Amino acid sequence: MGIAERVRFPQFHNRIMDAAAAAALIPHGATVGMSGFTGAGYPKALPQAIAERAQAEHAQGRPYKINLWTGASTAPECDGALAQAHAIGQRLPFNTDPLARQQINAGEIDFIDMHLSHVAQHAWFGFFGKMNVAVIEVLGVTADGLLIPSTAIGNNKTWLEIADQVILEVNTKLPGAMEGMHDIYYGTAIPPRRMPISMTHADNRIGEPYLKVDPAKVIAVVETHGSDRNNVFNAPDADSNLIASAIIDFLTHEMQAGRLPKQMLPIQSGVGNVANAVLAGLLHGPFEQLLGFTEVLQDGMLDLLRAGKMSRASATAISLSAQAFEDFEKNLDFYRSRIILRPQEISNHPELVRRLGVIAMNSMIEADIYGNINSTHLMGSSMMNGIGGSGDFARNGYLSFFVTPSVAKGGKISCIVPMCSHVDHTEHDTQIIVTEQGLADLRGLSPKQRAKVVIEKCAHPSYRPMLQDYFDRACAKGALHTPHILTEALSWHQRFLDTGDMRV
Repeated sequence: MGIAERVRFPQFHNRIMDAAAAAALIPHGATVGMSGFTGAGYPKALPQAIAERAQAEHAQGRPYKINLWTGASTAPECDGALAQAHAIGQRLPFNTDPLARQQINAGEIDFIDMHLSHVAQHAWFGFFGKMNVAVIEVLGVTADGLLIPSTAIGNNKTWLEIADQVILEVNTKLPGAMEGMHDIYYGTAIPPRRMPISMTHADNRIGEPYLKVDPAKVIAVVETHGSDRNNVFNAPDADSNLIASAIIDFLTHEMQAGRLPKQMLPIQSGVGNVANAVLAGLLHGPFEQLLGFTEVLQDGMLDLLRAGKMSRASATAISLSAQAFEDFEKNLDFYRSRIILRPQEISNHPELVRRLGVIAMNSMIEADIYGNINSTHLMGSSMMNGIGGSGDFARNGYLSFFVTPSVAKGGKISCIVPMCSHVDHTEHDTQIIVTEQGLADLRGLSPKQRAKVVIEKCAHPSYRPMLQDYFDRACAKGALHTPHILTEALSWHQRFLDTGDMRV
């Protein structure tokens, strides 16, 4: 099906052009809001055309950069292409592209790391200034001028509302039969005019299946025919399986103790192999009629839906392996009634996370012995990806897990340290820490009690004596609420920077 069949709104037909012509409409210094969330639903052609324009301008000695706002991460043909062309001035709120990360850490790109639930509302409030152009991937346009959303919604609703101008990328490769899977809520408002969101269950539909746009804003329509960036999920390794087993056992125990209802509360799971291992564990666990309320629908949730273990899944994006996407496309009639795609200001809404009682599971870079969590920075200074939505769920979830292997770099780095080199989630947001060594339930514990449990349950054996020694000496030396030796608290990180190993 070509662009003529996908764009059924006659008013847009005379605005169809190629990507180069559309890129010429975006000036140097423009703030551009693009679609895209975790490698799904991002524009495929415009970023590369913008990159080519930037390279041509730079070759003539003229500056050319844009400020880039998205839902979350995109893909090499978006963030990667723009970074390669040195075409990004400012970036928010999340990035996974290695070249863009290098430029962020070199100070070339001004990166703003944000809670994903804050992005749309802060932009809508005008905190970041004007958005000049929105570049949004859609699957088509209805005869009434409504937009059929793609595989990710992210911040698209807000970008279409606040941008001065709009460029649509109509992707004719992704399945148009996804039409009707989306739920776009238009009931948000700026304080003090806000009203409660009418959602009491994770699978409630509260909005409309289409995005809206003022036709007068649309300055270009570009056809693309490309797949999303398919994630590659490896088979769970031994450590991931141990982490997953500990979480499943804990949830089973909580249910037996009456602290969880027999019909499990909605599940949120971060992205990656550990997250998929947990979902695989749920597939074989004792829980039935699960609900997903998360940001990204991954392979593991598709498996749960297909097996009948999960009844519905709500997300803002679908990010699958090539094999899983093939299954999704072949069985769209089955999945359409079981998957709901929403804007991220709903999928990550703190009020809804708390109201629904979401069980949150997110990865981390490191935890300290008192339960502070670093999700974003390597050795305190180098940005990895960003906080993403982990804070939205961790602070507001009914239960909140942070997971990581206990060591990295072949054992040269301990992921349990005396003091985090950067803190994204304080000890007050942390309930449960899990490594392949075990699970530390920190609920109702004082800082010193937490330290004992974290060292005993989560630290790797090669680092456990070092952590215990630090804690014992800190207790003997200073204040006894949260004992620290400030001259040593970050010495493990400095030792790694100096020698390549945290161990003495």
